[in-house]
Amino acid sequence: MTVNIQFPDGAVRSFEKGITPMQIAKGISEGLAKKVIASSINGNVQDASTPIQADASLKLLTWDDSDARSTFWHSSAHLLAEAVEATFPGVKFWVGPAVDRGFYYDMDLGGKTISEDDLVILEKKMDELAKKNNIFIRKEISKADAVAYFTEKGDEYKLDLLQGLKDGEITFYTQGDFTDLCRGPHIPNTGLIRAIKLTSIAGAYWKGDEKNKQLTRIYGVSFPSQKELDEYLQMLEEAKKRDHRKLGKELGIFTFDDDVGPGLPLWMPNGTIVIEELENLAKQTEQAAGYKRVVTPHIAKESMYITSGHLPYYQDSMYPPMELDGVKYYLKAMNCPHHHKIFSAESRSYKELPLRLAEYGTCYRYEQSGELFGLMRVRCLHMNDAHIYCSKEDFANEFRAVNDMYIKYFKIFGIEKYVMRLSLHDPAKLGQKYINEPELWLQTEEMVRQVLIESNIPYVEVPDEGAFYGPKIDVQIWSAIGREFTLATNQVDFAQGRRFGLQFTNKENQSETPLIIHRAPLGTHERFIGFLLEHYAGKFPLWLAPVQVKLLPISDKFNDYAISVQKLMQKAGIRCELDDRSEKIGKKIRDTELLKVPYMFIIGEKEVSENLVSVRRQGKGDVGQFAVSEIITTLTSEIENRQSS
Repeated sequence: MTVNIQFPDGAVRSFEKGITPMQIAKGISEGLAKKVIASSINGNVQDASTPIQADASLKLLTWDDSDARSTFWHSSAHLLAEAVEATFPGVKFWVGPAVDRGFYYDMDLGGKTISEDDLVILEKKMDELAKKNNIFIRKEISKADAVAYFTEKGDEYKLDLLQGLKDGEITFYTQGDFTDLCRGPHIPNTGLIRAIKLTSIAGAYWKGDEKNKQLTRIYGVSFPSQKELDEYLQMLEEAKKRDHRKLGKELGIFTFDDDVGPGLPLWMPNGTIVIEELENLAKQTEQAAGYKRVVTPHIAKESMYITSGHLPYYQDSMYPPMELDGVKYYLKAMNCPHHHKIFSAESRSYKELPLRLAEYGTCYRYEQSGELFGLMRVRCLHMNDAHIYCSKEDFANEFRAVNDMYIKYFKIFGIEKYVMRLSLHDPAKLGQKYINEPELWLQTEEMVRQVLIESNIPYVEVPDEGAFYGPKIDVQIWSAIGREFTLATNQVDFAQGRRFGLQFTNKENQSETPLIIHRAPLGTHERFIGFLLEHYAGKFPLWLAPVQVKLLPISDKFNDYAISVQKLMQKAGIRCELDDRSEKIGKKIRDTELLKVPYMFIIGEKEVSENLVSVRRQGKGDVGQFAVSEIITTLTSEIENRQSS
C-alpha cells in the first residue's frame, strides 16, 4: 500500500503507507533530517515520527519555521521539568507552554523556594540531560490509566487537567526518566537542545486566578546552537535599554498609580503629544480614504452586548456590570456594536456604501492582573478603530485598501519586517467558539486569502484563532532589534450585520445585509507607543518627538536671544523648549541627549551677533551653523513629511 505525499512546492511523490516525516527527510538527505524539528501534516503540526497512513500534504519543519520553534521550546519546557524533578523531588507540575520567545513551566515546589543560584544548577542539569539524546516517546493512554498514574503521584494539577479530557484525547510523552501529560508535538530527541538559558523566576496563580494557590514559574529559552543563544542574550541586553516601561518613565510619557488602579495608564504631557500626533496621522489618512468620524459612549446596556454576542463569547474579558434603575450597564470593551447602531440609525442605500465609520474609541477590558505588562497589556485602551460596511462586490477592494494602509504606516515608522497571520475557524468548534455558519466561514476565509495572494503580502495561516464572528488578520511586526509584536487586526464579520438587523437597499431595490470589516491599523495608543519606544529606543523621529528642539544658551546673557528664537520656532509650529539653567554647556548637552531630543541649538556670542544657531542632531553631533529662518524651513519640511529620521 502506498500514500501520495504533496510537498510545499506542489510536487507529489508516492511512499509506503506508514512512512514517517523523518524517514522522508532522511530519504532526501541526512543533512535535512538533522535539521527537522517537527512536521506539518495536512496543516497540523505533529511529531516527525508520526506515521502517515493516508494521502496528505507534508511540510518538514526546521528552526526557521515558527511552529518548529514553538515545538522546540515546548520540548525544552519538558526538559526543564525533568531537571527540576531530579533536583527537587516531590515537585508537581501544572503547564509548560512555549511562549513568544522561549518557554516556562508552572510548578508547585511543596513549600520549597528556588533562587537565581538554583537556575544555574538547573541549567547544568538540563544540559546534562540533553546530551543523553533521549527520544520523546508518545503514548496514547486511557483516562482511567492516566488518572491512576497521577493519583499515585498525588498530583492534583494534572488530575484537574484530565477532568476535561476523555478516552482518545489523552497522550503521555516520556523522555528519559520524565513522563508528562501532553498532547505534543515534540522534537525527535533532547540532543537537538544545545544551548539553554533560564532567564527568570516568577509567581503565577494556578489557572491565573488570584483566589488559587500561587505556583512557581520558571522562564527559559533554548536554541540549537550556542551562537544563536549568545545573539539572543545580546538582543535581550539591548531590549533592557529599550524597555518601554523604563523609557516611558525617563521621558515622561506615561505613569501608573495605585489609587487609579492596575492596567490604567495616566498619560503625561509628553505622552499626550505623541498620542495627538498619531491621531493626526490617522485622521489625515482616514479622511483621504473616505472615512467618517464618529464618537460613542463609554458604557452601554447589557441588551446591546447580548445582541452582538459579545457577552456569551467575551464576558470574561469585560468588567462586571453596574446596575441602574434595574438595568445592567457594561463598560465598553469594543466599539463595534456602537458603530452598528450608528449605521442602523438611518436608512441606507447601496449608493452610500462602502460606509467607513472611524473612531479613536476608549475601551475597557478586564485583563487578569498577572497578564498586565506596562503598556502592552492594559485595562484601558484607546483604539484606532473603524468599521467598513460594504457589499460582497466591494469587499475585496475594501479589504485590500485596509492592507495598503498598513503598508503605508509601516513605511512611515520604518517597520521593515512584518507578516499577516490569517486566523481561521475550527469546524469542530462551530456553535461553541465560533458562529455556526460553516458555508460563510469557508466563503469569507477564501475571500481574505485571495486578497492576500493578489496583494503579494507575506502571510501565514493559523487554524482556530479566528474571531467568533469571522476570519481575521493579526498583524505581526518586528522592532529594530528583532522583537516581535502583535500590532493590530483586520477582521471580517458576516454575523453582526444580521444580529443587528443592518440593511441597505441594493441596486435591485431589495434589502441586503452588508459585510462588515473591523480594522485598526495603528492598534491602540498603549500597545503602539510601547512598541515605538522600543523600536526607536526613545529617539522618536522629529515629527513625533514631544520636544523637537532644545535651546541651550552658553550663558545667561544669551537668554534673551534664545527666547526670541523660541518664539519664532513656536510660531512655526515647532515644539521648542529653552534650557535657561545656570549650568555649563556640556552638562546641558548631556542632559538633553538623555532626554532624546532630536535637535539642540547652541547659542553663544557668534550666534547672537550673526543671527545664527549652532545645530546638534541627536546621534550625529554638530551639523553646522544655520540662519534661524533657514533651520526653521528645514525642520518644518522634515516634520510635514513625517521623515523617519
